[in-house]
Amino acid sequence: MLQLNSAERSELRARAHGLNPVVSIAENGLTEAVLKEIDACLSAHELIKIRVYGDSRDDRLAYYDQICTDLGAAPVQHIGKLLVVFRPSNDPKSTVDAKNGAKTRRHTNEPRRTKRSFQG
Repeated sequence: MLQLNSAERSELRARAHGLNPVVSIAENGLTEAVLKEIDACLSAHELIKIRVYGDSRDDRLAYYDQICTDLGAAPVQHIGKLLVVFRPSNDPKSTVDAKNGAKTRRHTNEPRRTKRSFQG
């Protein structure tokens, strides 16, 4: 199981806030098919939300621990019936730093052109 410090966990919680759950665990529980789907989603997205349908908190905690240990992921947040899980990808090209990796269309040192300047 991957361990995160509190600053990393806080940043991941902020990133996960706008996400929708991509996997649901229903009355059949955590089956092999569900684990395989969670693994595929973690490979594609790194950070996912999982919705657990069921009222037993103990079952949700057991699912959370099993997912993290079996798939080598880090637990980020467990709030209500939602589980947030993170596993970094092995591909260095897949992670793009939002501050440094994003390319803009215009250079920041050029002044902004108005609509009239394009008309001639």
